[in-house]
Amino acid sequence: MINLTAVTALGGPSARVDHFNGVTVTECPDWALASVTARRGQSGQTADKARAMLGFALPDIGLCTGDGSLSAFWIGPEQWMIEAPHSSHEDLAAQLKTALGDSASITEQTDGWVRFDLTGPGCTSVLERLSNANTATMKSGSITRTGIHHLGCLLSCRSSGDHYSIWGPRSAAQTLHHAIDTVAKSAL
Repeated sequence: MINLTAVTALGGPSARVDHFNGVTVTECPDWALASVTARRGQSGQTADKARAMLGFALPDIGLCTGDGSLSAFWIGPEQWMIEAPHSSHEDLAAQLKTALGDSASITEQTDGWVRFDLTGPGCTSVLERLSNANTATMKSGSITRTGIHHLGCLLSCRSSGDHYSIWGPRSAAQTLHHAIDTVAKSAL
């Protein structure tokens, strides 16, 4: 039998954590991710079924919502990403497909994205140099699309001023991490 070893998006056996003066950058590999897109004419049914499964309503434009173990964030018209701990939701896409049936199209996204969390009082100083998103005015529970180092990313505010998550393409994880670390070194 082939003996495979799981690695993170940055190629390590465990999540990478970098500490700077005022910011900690953490690779977050332990999250399952799936996209939900309401099918034509099915947005109401998708919303109702998602609420029944998730325990909360799908968020509106530019918002994130959740209960701690499951969260959802808006990514486009009638489109959302659902995020959950990988340990309890390894088959998140299948669970969503069962719950939402033919009202929505579900796509497994876990291995397509990398998530980096920035925590600490220096987050805004780093992020204002990293992207054009106005992180100083972002409220907890908001999300925006932005470009970071020529990469299309999602930036969510988990706690205003001191906790943000960046979702970027997994295939460019090293590039995105390098950009975050380089800016953190120069900004702090």
